[in-house]
Amino acid sequence: MPARLLHYSDLENAYDDPDRIGRLAGLVDSLSGPDTAVVGTGDNTAPGVLSMVAEGHQALDFFDAVSPDADTFGNHDFDYGLDATTDIVRESPQTWVSANVRDGDGRFAADAGVVPRTIIEADGARVGLTGVTDPKTGSMCPGAADLTFTDPVAAVRREADRLRDEGVDAVVVLSHLGSGDDELARETDVDAILGGHVHEHRVDRIDGTVLTRPGANGHRVLEVDLETGTVERHEVADAPLDESVADGMARRRREAGLDEVVGRVEDPISRDRELKHAGECRIGNFVADAYRWAADADVGLQNSGGIREGPPLEGAITVADLISVVPFDEPVTVAAVTGDELRQLCREADGEHVQGLADRWHAHVSGLTVVRNGSGVERVRVDGEAVDPESTYSVATTDYLFHTDHEFPVLDDRHRGERLSTQYQVLAAYARARGIDPAVEGRIRRADD
Repeated sequence: MPARLLHYSDLENAYDDPDRIGRLAGLVDSLSGPDTAVVGTGDNTAPGVLSMVAEGHQALDFFDAVSPDADTFGNHDFDYGLDATTDIVRESPQTWVSANVRDGDGRFAADAGVVPRTIIEADGARVGLTGVTDPKTGSMCPGAADLTFTDPVAAVRREADRLRDEGVDAVVVLSHLGSGDDELARETDVDAILGGHVHEHRVDRIDGTVLTRPGANGHRVLEVDLETGTVERHEVADAPLDESVADGMARRRREAGLDEVVGRVEDPISRDRELKHAGECRIGNFVADAYRWAADADVGLQNSGGIREGPPLEGAITVADLISVVPFDEPVTVAAVTGDELRQLCREADGEHVQGLADRWHAHVSGLTVVRNGSGVERVRVDGEAVDPESTYSVATTDYLFHTDHEFPVLDDRHRGERLSTQYQVLAAYARARGIDPAVEGRIRRADD
């Protein structure tokens, strides 16, 4: 069975770097052959700067260039609503496989070509594919709120049995479950689970099943040999450039008018993934400060996962740069919370499970000081004063947090108040008015620091 799968996932902000997405397309083309199939595992249309402008349709430039065999849905593929997602399914060349996403009529976008399973042939091998999406997507993504996400383990068992009955040589799951891939491997009989959602690169094996994740933002492609179970990692940086894809993205950027300079950064501001989840950092302070300034609120709050990783902010900063930090079409919204609720919010930032990464800190704040100890949050102060449990405090944050119970369940729709501009517009206004020079000030610290 000499079939090879070329696996990409979570392309997200890669579209905002014409050279990188062009080299990714060139790399896939250079690795492709009669014994290969090209597959994606979600979040390959959004989020990002061009994605927000084009409602995900910029991905069609890449899809048309590499002609994937199959893809499945990630949570961000629903960012712009079900009509936009369905339109991309219709226009893209690959088969979209989804075994656990349903709408009111049955399987989501069945009339546009979405199927629960498919069989691809590569050099004589028949490979069965199915796809599953994180069941929490409906609560994470407002655009997916009208969908139902069924149990992925049961869905994969059902489709794997049907594929075995159809005589395939191997069963492969295209998964956007993140940490849920481990349970899927233990509870189902499949040969490989090609994953996404969690952005760290992974090559592993559980109970004989190969598990992979390429990581985010189009930096690499994984080549999975189904006969041997080996996985080879291919980096994009030195790959050949597909100029048509690169030129197309550069043209889209120019036409969208994203190059207005709104400020300068002399000391580069990192937005590394590990940094933004570890506690206080400059990029988190900048975003939270902008929200609090725009709303004249007591507290500014930004969820750590909502800040997207990418190259440091430095030199002349454009509107596009700020969109890439928070590339979501969500307004900043002001909430009224009690002191007790504010303390609970801080506890959830310290201990709430997000993508199975509960040891991380999930919030960036302004106007607030949080002292942590080994067992959780020890002390919370607003503007230097101890929080009064019965007083009311205004919190400016992304509207997303009122929709989802995935990160800060203490916030819900009843807290939602005044809506301001879109997140990136608030950042741009703050940059024009106050500049971009955040500092780490001890807003979030350990009790023994």
